[in-house]
Amino acid sequence: MKTLPAGFSRRHRDLLAFRVLRSLAAGAATIAFPYFVLPRYGALTLGILYASAAVATAALGWAVGHISDAWGRKKTLLAVGALMPAGSLMVYASRGLPLLFAGTIVAGISATGSLAGGGVGGAVQPVQSAVVAEITPHERRTFWFSAFAFTSGVSGAIGALLARLFDARTAFLAAAALSLLGVLFLLDLRLTRQKPAALTESSRATIGRFAVTGALNGLSQGLVVPFLIPFFVLVYHVPQSRMAVYGFGSGLAAALALLASWPLERRLGFVGGVAASRGLGAALLLLLPFSPWFPLALAIFLVTPALRVVSVPLQQSALTARVDESEFGRALGWSQVSRLGASSLGTALTGYLFDAARFAAPFCAYAAIMGANIALYYRFFARKEKLS
Repeated sequence: MKTLPAGFSRRHRDLLAFRVLRSLAAGAATIAFPYFVLPRYGALTLGILYASAAVATAALGWAVGHISDAWGRKKTLLAVGALMPAGSLMVYASRGLPLLFAGTIVAGISATGSLAGGGVGGAVQPVQSAVVAEITPHERRTFWFSAFAFTSGVSGAIGALLARLFDARTAFLAAAALSLLGVLFLLDLRLTRQKPAALTESSRATIGRFAVTGALNGLSQGLVVPFLIPFFVLVYHVPQSRMAVYGFGSGLAAALALLASWPLERRLGFVGGVAASRGLGAALLLLLPFSPWFPLALAIFLVTPALRVVSVPLQQSALTARVDESEFGRALGWSQVSRLGASSLGTALTGYLFDAARFAAPFCAYAAIMGANIALYYRFFARKEKLS
């Protein structure tokens, strides 16, 4: 029997297969959704759909984080993993707004994160990240968070490219099939049952600081990230076949950037890595709506997701390093609810602004909020990082 590579267990393999297939589905859904909604209902409805899914994903992610610590991470992962195929089938079958809203919420089509980071079906992220932290020693977590996110990102980019093969509706049937296949790989996943305990005061303070920075990060992302593809649809009138190729390039660049997460942490530290990557990304996004030249706008679209996601493994590793293993699910759940809850506000606002053709305002707000968030990272974490 072939042995697995050093540090790569069967549990890593099963979880990785789940994430690969789920990310393929998410990539196709991310590209197809604006093309499915915009011609039928317009930008305002698209924004409301995204915001509704973000609120639902935030609430479910919080619940999933708590349930996983008490009920068991495998059972929780199976249950929440089944929501994406169910929701995708509902979107595929929809002929009006009620079923479309329901499917968008169940599948979690919030588009508030990268393809690597769970922008579709994001409620699974807290328990999924808790499992990675559980099966990986602390000193290797940033590496494995990066490796898993990289693989998910590449899969998501390929999924975006696959959207070229389907019309906007049929893409959701394919997404349902792929994500359902991924759930089957979880059946053999073996995890240790953790005994839940009350959060310590130290953990509460840590979670609170990450929740505040996560909320600002979510608000800024909600203003811009779900509307990057609609921006090119409405401003440059890019067809779905071409946008699928651009989405593939953007997702692939983001995935490759994740390989730099571990070296970035070792060179700049957690806070420095977040500040450098997110700061540069905010500066570039500020240029996007003012660019009169399509190639420059496209270059920004291709690069900025990479700058946004490269610090995600740093954040996950930093949070799990500061709480007890029995608290992983709850800590990551609070982080998720703060980020997605705030993002829904930004998404609803940008839906209104895009519907009124005020395309520059959300990008300006994004840059200002991200600047304030970086300042908070230094205030909350820089001194403690130096002491450690």
